[in-house]
Amino acid sequence: MATDIVIPEMGESVRTGVIAAWRKQSGELVARDEPVLDLETDKITMEIVAPAAGRLVTAANVGDTVPVGAVVGRIEEAAGAPAAPAAPATPPPAPAKPEPTAGNGRAPAPAVAEPKPAPAPVPVAAGAAPAPSSDLRATPVARKLAEEHGIDLSRVTGTGAGGRIREQDVLTYMQTARAATPAPAPAAPAAPAAAPAAPGSRGVRRERMTPLRQRIATRLVEAQHTAAMLTTFNECDMTAVMELRKKYKDSFEKKHGIGLGFMSFFVKAAVNALRSFPAVNAFITSGAGGQAEIEFHDYCDIAVAVSTPKGLTVPVLRNCETLSFAAIEAGIKDLAIRARDGKLTLEELQGGTFTITNGGIFGSLMSTPILNPPQSAILGMHAIKNRPVEHPAGSGQIAVRPMMYLALSYDHRIIDGAEAVQFLVAIKNAIEEPERLMLDM
Repeated sequence: MATDIVIPEMGESVRTGVIAAWRKQSGELVARDEPVLDLETDKITMEIVAPAAGRLVTAANVGDTVPVGAVVGRIEEAAGAPAAPAAPATPPPAPAKPEPTAGNGRAPAPAVAEPKPAPAPVPVAAGAAPAPSSDLRATPVARKLAEEHGIDLSRVTGTGAGGRIREQDVLTYMQTARAATPAPAPAAPAAPAAAPAAPGSRGVRRERMTPLRQRIATRLVEAQHTAAMLTTFNECDMTAVMELRKKYKDSFEKKHGIGLGFMSFFVKAAVNALRSFPAVNAFITSGAGGQAEIEFHDYCDIAVAVSTPKGLTVPVLRNCETLSFAAIEAGIKDLAIRARDGKLTLEELQGGTFTITNGGIFGSLMSTPILNPPQSAILGMHAIKNRPVEHPAGSGQIAVRPMMYLALSYDHRIIDGAEAVQFLVAIKNAIEEPERLMLDM
C-alpha cells in the first residue's frame, strides 16, 4: 500500500509552486511528518512532509512547476521505516543574547541564518490554569499559528465577531510578548560565493528565475503601470535620536532583552503621521458596482522590507499603533530572521497598509522606492552621513550634523502633493524631536 504526497492548499492567491529540492532521494526510508520536499511559491518557501512512514518514491523533478493538489510522489510501506520524530519532552533552550547593532545604530546587513529549532513558546503570565484551547472560539488559521508557536489561546484577546480569535490577534500577542524575551541566536555567516570567472572568460550561464523573484518583478511593474507614482524628498537631523539611543540603549536592552535601533523610532513616527494624514494609510479599491473607492484603515499594519538570499520580502508588523518601542524592535527582528530563514507564513506577507524600506544598511544615500501594491505610499530611509547644515535653524551658522535623506513615494491619485510633503515633514519633526513621540504630537 502506498500513500500519495500531495501539494496542499496554501492560500487563495497561491495555486502553483516549484520543486526547489528533495530532502530525501527516491528509494530512501523516511519517517512520518519528516520533511521530504522544499516547495517554492511566489510568496514563501514551504516544507512538504511525508504523510506516512516508508520508502520514498518521487514522481516529479527539481525545477518542475506543480499545481495545488498534484501528486509529486508516494510513500510505500517498507520494513524498517523510522518512526515519527517524538515531540521534545522539555522546552527548547532559551535563545542566545540578541546580536548587537552596528556602532551607528543601524542594523547589520542581512546574513543567511542557520536552520532554527522549533520556536519556543511565547511566555505567559502566571495565574490560574487556562481553559483548554478546544473550548475557545478561534479561526483555523489562528489555531494553526498558535500551535506552531506554542501559544496558549486563552491568553489571547479576540477581536472578531463575538470575541472570536483571529490570526491578527495571535500575531499581535506574539509581537507584544516577545518584547520581553531574548531574540534568536545571531545568524551564521553566508556560504562562500562561487569562484569568479577567469579574466577574459566569455562564458554564459542561466539560472531559473525563482517564483519569488518573478513575483517581485510583476508587482514592481504593476506598481509603475497602475499608480501615478511620485516621490518627494526631505532630510532629517539624527542627532537627537542618536543621543537618546546612546543614553538608554544599555538599560533598554537589559530591561526588554532587545536592542534599541532606529527602526522603532521611524515606525512610531510613521504611525503618528499616518493618523494625521489618513489618506497615506489608505488605498484605492473597487466597490461592488466596479466603481473606484478609497479604503481607509483605523489600524497601522506597517510592512518592513527585508532582503533575503532569495529576494526581497515585505513582512507585516500588525497594529503598530498599539506596540511599544520594545515590541516593535522585537517584532521586526523576529520577522527579519524568519524571512531570511524562509519561515514566514503567507498571512505575515499580506495586508500591510504602509511600507518602510531602509536602503541605508547597504550604504544607499538616496533612492526612489517603488510602491508596494495596493498601498499608496512607502517611506525610504537612507545612510546617515555627516554633512554641513545650518544649525541652529535660522542662525546663519554652519555645523556638521549626522543627516539622513528621507524619500516618500506615493500614489498621486489618492494623495496630493501638499499632503505628501506635510506627511514627510511630520516624520522629520518626530525624528528630530523624539519627545513628540512620547507626547503623541
